[in-house]
Amino acid sequence: MKLGVLDSSNLTGGQQLAVKYYTVAVVLFGAQILFGLFAGLQFLAPEFGYNVLDFSVNRMVHVNAMIVWMLYGFIGAIYWLVEEEAGTELVGLKLGNLAFWVLTAAVTVVVLVYLFVQTGPGEIESIWFINEGREYIEAPRWADIGIVVCLLVFFYNVAATFMKGKWSGISGVLVFDLVAVAGLYLAGMFYTTNVSVEQYWWWWVIHLWVEATWEVLIGCIMAWGLIKTLGASRKIVTTWLYIEVALMLGAGILGLGHHYFWIGTPEYWFTVGGFFSALEPVPLVAMVVHAVYDSGVHRFKNTNHPALAWLIAHAFGNFFGAGVFGFMHTLPQVNLYTHGTQWSSSHGHFAFFGAYATINIAMFYIALQKWRGNVYMSAGLADNGWKWKWALGLLNMGVVGMTMALLVSGYEQAFVERALGGSTWAAYFAAQNSVWFIQGMLWREIFGLMTAAGFGLLVWDLVTIGRTETRSMLIPAEAAKAAA
Repeated sequence: MKLGVLDSSNLTGGQQLAVKYYTVAVVLFGAQILFGLFAGLQFLAPEFGYNVLDFSVNRMVHVNAMIVWMLYGFIGAIYWLVEEEAGTELVGLKLGNLAFWVLTAAVTVVVLVYLFVQTGPGEIESIWFINEGREYIEAPRWADIGIVVCLLVFFYNVAATFMKGKWSGISGVLVFDLVAVAGLYLAGMFYTTNVSVEQYWWWWVIHLWVEATWEVLIGCIMAWGLIKTLGASRKIVTTWLYIEVALMLGAGILGLGHHYFWIGTPEYWFTVGGFFSALEPVPLVAMVVHAVYDSGVHRFKNTNHPALAWLIAHAFGNFFGAGVFGFMHTLPQVNLYTHGTQWSSSHGHFAFFGAYATINIAMFYIALQKWRGNVYMSAGLADNGWKWKWALGLLNMGVVGMTMALLVSGYEQAFVERALGGSTWAAYFAAQNSVWFIQGMLWREIFGLMTAAGFGLLVWDLVTIGRTETRSMLIPAEAAKAAA
């Protein structure tokens, strides 16, 4: 094992599979940012890309690339940790590799269809082969089926590995959640003739698949990451993970009601949905705070500074982006004015980055440390660690800046378009031409470029970090204790 050199022989079969998922995740992360910049530019120059790369296509690729790269990151993270957590080799490795190539080929075809085949009437054939016409889950029906099949293969690999090896609190919650990850996507694969019922089931995919089951999934990844980087107490992180599951079942399903305000459902959802929407991220913040406090009391050493920094960024990004910003505009009295404005987009940018992108990046660094031969990645790196620090700063400042810029535009829409104009078409166009709305869009694009710069620096760092190091990684306190 040579320090600082990328060597796949350092990795288990599951971890080698995880690296493949991570590689595609980074590529799709870049695509998300690129097409987001294109879509943002079209708010300022509507003629840009007209009849070549229209806004509807740019936005669709931007949003779907975001969802898919995060899903790839989660799958990679689980494959990375499963063998170590179970104490045995991955079951069904060949099947897992086959599922990866099938899923990646399907994603490639779907993106090409998004870019080149988006004209003509919507028919049954177009639903199956071109676009289902549903925001966030536009993938054609054949791709939907493929996603579910690949997730079922993933579930089998993980569950069978734990059944062959050993179980823990983290693995129990993980396997329980993977059933929902595969199953809830099915709610978006059928149609009804009633618009309210149609929207009802659509929101089950958007909210409970993306916002609830993913929250539990990242709770498992967070718990394992804190054990790896800080030697945090398994009892502490598992306890908070159980609380997260309880809140997901008790508050996540009820919090789904904040999507029901304006689709014809009963009025009691105003109260139920408005109240329970903000509770889900709380245990994840508490998990990190408790683990960091405990590590300070016991004088633990951090084995991976970049990973821990991104884990902490995740905790607070999740709390403020998904929790505070979500609650701020999902109260029905506020949502009446903000629904469908850039205020929603502001929350979406902050929430998805804070809740999901950050923890994937943390896992990239954990993976790289072992891939480079368990190289030293704590304080005082050979290159002073300036690249990962600047990437951390630029990405977070860029996203927070976009969040604030979109919030300014959203405020203007809520005031001009909703409060003054009463949601008429005339009011909509008046808001779109408002100087404050346009300035918000301009600053969104500027901060988007900052985010792109941070992404470029992140990729550079992922390729080079630890390459010139001659020191081995520190051992977490718990591992040192166990070795003694």
